[in-house]
Amino acid sequence: MPSGLISGWWFLTDRDKVKVFPEEIDELLANPDMGWQTFHRFADEDENLEGLPSTSAYFRFYWSEIEPVEGKIDFAKFDYLLARAREAGQKLAFRIMCAGTGSEYMYVPRWLKDKGCRGFEYRRRGGPKHWIPDMDDPIFQEAHFRLIEELGKRYDGHPDLGLVDIGSVGLWGEWHMSGTGLSLPSLETRLAIIDVYCEAFPNTPKVMNIDDEEGMRYAIRKGCGWRADCLGDLGGFSKSWNHMEHFYPQQVRKTGAEEAWKKAPVAFESCWDMRKWKQEGWDIHYIFEYALKYHVSYFNNKSAPIPEGTRDEIEYFLRRIGYRLVLRELEHDKAVLPGSPLLIHTVWENVGVAPPYRDYLIAFRLKNTESGEKFTLTSQASVKGWLPGKTEVTTWLKLPESLQPGLYELAVAIVDPATETPAIRLAIAGRAKDGWYPLSQIKVGGK
Repeated sequence: MPSGLISGWWFLTDRDKVKVFPEEIDELLANPDMGWQTFHRFADEDENLEGLPSTSAYFRFYWSEIEPVEGKIDFAKFDYLLARAREAGQKLAFRIMCAGTGSEYMYVPRWLKDKGCRGFEYRRRGGPKHWIPDMDDPIFQEAHFRLIEELGKRYDGHPDLGLVDIGSVGLWGEWHMSGTGLSLPSLETRLAIIDVYCEAFPNTPKVMNIDDEEGMRYAIRKGCGWRADCLGDLGGFSKSWNHMEHFYPQQVRKTGAEEAWKKAPVAFESCWDMRKWKQEGWDIHYIFEYALKYHVSYFNNKSAPIPEGTRDEIEYFLRRIGYRLVLRELEHDKAVLPGSPLLIHTVWENVGVAPPYRDYLIAFRLKNTESGEKFTLTSQASVKGWLPGKTEVTTWLKLPESLQPGLYELAVAIVDPATETPAIRLAIAGRAKDGWYPLSQIKVGGK
């Protein structure tokens, strides 16, 4: 049985079949819907990335910023950010907030209070006085639910929107009111807010801060993932309590979130940022392994500078976060006829810690080695939900009747079904400039 090595992949042939074994690579990959997030800036302007790949740009907005006048939502802001995300090779992720602790008295539009919406004043740890609406008030619900619904009508399914972070409730949309003396709104209202987001954005992956046990449990049942915003805290608030040991493990169990990663993303944000971790002497390798244990897909370091001496740990982390797809084996017929079915068997391995959460499809392309004419054959095999480990896919593709006899290059890609263009970088050698991976050759005979 003949064998050989061509351009980074091994092949075997027998009388009827060709079998290819691509070479795995370990370079950092920029792939959608996962990875290192930038914060309130984009990858092409974030000097603190220092060359790290980033395909997600995360922004948070107070309601007062995006609807200062009733009924006049600042869609132009979102349109601009979505366009800039595409320009930077990213997708937008966002959260809407209704309460904060800065210098402002209120973080919702003033017109809401002027309409007679009830509310509460609060201070946090001796800070300035603030006002938050009573979210159980029908005036709040009518106005805020409309905001979310209108955003969903305009942006759900947008190709440049990657993630919606369900906020609205609590300080900074984090689903808690710690340090204020106030309670969260009623359970009925909290669940209604989750429903509004889920109904407004059915086609967009969603996460929610894990702080509210009952709300998080409900959101998971609705298909949402979870988010935690204090990764790395190993004693920054108290010598006897920290998020990593005394809150997140317990909260994951209480909310039933252990298996949520199989259907929706897990996102972490650094507590402070990585500079604090290093200053405190906290074990960065342990912190990243902790996130990987929970099947993290996104990490947000707030676009802060990367501490000296941590680059190797970051790169190790980025080779395992989210999904990382390796094509282990490709087998196909050695020769076919125009108009006939082409059988292709592939063996894949996800060596990351989480699945892809979108329907990217396996596709093949035939390119005539003489004329250069190309034919794309997109299968219905989706990588959505591929858990860590191996997946075998057998695909039958009907060749065009118009296919001219000759020798064809066979290339593979994971494509966006809307455009049939490559969407995911594979962890194998041989990627061409157009994103396809030429792996083999196939002979098309005459009838």
